[in-house]
Amino acid sequence: MGFDTRGNKLWMDGQLIDWTAGHVHVLTHGLHYASSVFEGTRVYDGKIFKLSEHNQRLIKSAKILGFDIPYTLDEINTACQQAVAVEGLSSGYIRPVAWCGTDKMAIDRDGIDVHLAVAAWAWGNYFDNKMRGLKLCLADWRRPDPITAPYEAKAAGLYMICSMSKSAAQAKGCDDALMLDWRGQIAEGTGANVFFVRDGALHTPSPDCFLNGITRQTVIGLARDKGLEVVERAITPDELPSFSEAFFTGTAAEVTPIRQIEQTQYQVGQITHGLAEDYDRLVRS
Repeated sequence: MGFDTRGNKLWMDGQLIDWTAGHVHVLTHGLHYASSVFEGTRVYDGKIFKLSEHNQRLIKSAKILGFDIPYTLDEINTACQQAVAVEGLSSGYIRPVAWCGTDKMAIDRDGIDVHLAVAAWAWGNYFDNKMRGLKLCLADWRRPDPITAPYEAKAAGLYMICSMSKSAAQAKGCDDALMLDWRGQIAEGTGANVFFVRDGALHTPSPDCFLNGITRQTVIGLARDKGLEVVERAITPDELPSFSEAFFTGTAAEVTPIRQIEQTQYQVGQITHGLAEDYDRLVRS
C-alpha cells in the first residue's frame, strides 16, 4: 500500500483533511530547493514518546534553514495528538513535516508561505528480525563538513546521501550502511546513530557533524543509569575489529543490534540486549 492511501485522515495547515487530499503543487519550493524539515516520533500504548522534544527540534530545524513554522509548540503537539486519535492508533509512527510553498520559485525564501502537515500510521519494526542483528557495509558517501551543511537540522536535503547509501547497501545484500564523515571518521547509519561496546563501556561518535538524536541521548541516559561508562569521541574505521558489540539507535530503529560491518562480526550481546529492553520499558512506562 502506498503512503498516499495508507490512512483515513491527516492534519494539514490547521485542520484534519482526508488522507488522499494531502497534496502539494509541483512548483512547491520545498520540492525544488529542499526547504523542508521533518520529525519522526512513535506512539506506544496510546502515549507519544517525547513529543515536545521532537517538535521543539522541528521548530529549531526550520529556524536553522531560515523560516518559521506558523504554529506554536503547543499547537504542533495538539496536531500530532489529533492525527493519532483520528487514526485510532495505540501504537505507530508520527511524521510532522514543514515546507516552503509556492509563493516564489527562486533560490531565496523571503516572504514565502510555510505549510505544516502531520500524518500518523501503524508501523512496527523499522528493520525486519531486528534482534538478529544487521549486516552493514561502509557507505561511499560521507557526512559533510559542518560548515557546508546545517547538520543540527533534521532537514530533508541532508537525507539525499542517506537514501543513496542505503539503496546501494541493499543492492549489495546488506541491511544498511555505516557512514563516515568528511575526515574519514565513523559518523552514523543512514537514519540512526551508532554505538559500540568495548570492555563493558559504550563508545559512540561525537555528534559534531550529524544529528544528536533524541533516542541517542535517551540511550546514553539509560546506560549511565545502569552504571555503564559512555565515551563520546572520534572513532576511526580501523577500530571496528576491537569492539565486541554494536547497535543503532533512532526513533524508527529504536535499539537495533548490528552483527556485521564489512568483514567484522559482532555478537548480539548482553549490553545491547539490556539497553534494548530498558528502552522498550521506558517508552511504554
